[in-house]
Amino acid sequence: MISDKAKKKLELGGVLYGAISPTLDPTICEYLGIAGLDFYMIDGEHGPLDVANAIDMIRACELYGISPWSRIRAVDEKLILQYLDAGIVGVMMPSITNLQQVHDLVNAIKYPPIGKRGLGPIRAGDYLAGSKNQLEYITYANKSTLVFPQMEDIACMDFLEDMLNVNGVDGIIIGPRDLAMSMGFFDGPAHSEVKEVIDEVFKRTKKAGKIIGTVAGNKDQAEILVQKGAQIILNSVQGLLTSAVRGFV
Repeated sequence: MISDKAKKKLELGGVLYGAISPTLDPTICEYLGIAGLDFYMIDGEHGPLDVANAIDMIRACELYGISPWSRIRAVDEKLILQYLDAGIVGVMMPSITNLQQVHDLVNAIKYPPIGKRGLGPIRAGDYLAGSKNQLEYITYANKSTLVFPQMEDIACMDFLEDMLNVNGVDGIIIGPRDLAMSMGFFDGPAHSEVKEVIDEVFKRTKKAGKIIGTVAGNKDQAEILVQKGAQIILNSVQGLLTSAVRGFV
């Protein structure tokens, strides 16, 4: 049974550091687990990944103690089910533009009575042949799986509080680049208007008692975000490699 240590750390007020990547190589998951990151975000939106690729990456994450998460390309009940059954324990869902998508996301991720996820003798539940019986597994899975709609469209501001109050939603992860583009700033998020929106999302999310996360390109940015209350700090494998290589040369 996959560990829920990442969620436990969040519940204790801790900060999770992770990386996202569209690469197919499970060795990268091993490297990042050894290096000490808390989670690895398999990018099924921008990469050529499918569930068959993800399974070996999930195994590598489990082996080295790094929590396997995924950004899945769409609120597709059957596609989400395949990732979860393979062992994904956290989902960051992109392209959210209305409240119904958030309800559909929770329904796809959570078993009854919270959602509508289908049950089978799947890998995430030790094929229902492990130490937990069916009821124990369902209860554990509902408690341990993390649900994060991604805030990357200004339209989300119209229903942000409602989204945060959906039963099963753990919090929001902000995608600043796409958010900026949705506001008409195509050169990036370094505009006062975008920063004001991000600050407002932080404020409302914390008021709702939910988790807030976003992207940090370096240590200084991460420290500022943590001071503001972020509990999830996300970088990319590409970004980490680029900064390390440039620092080296």
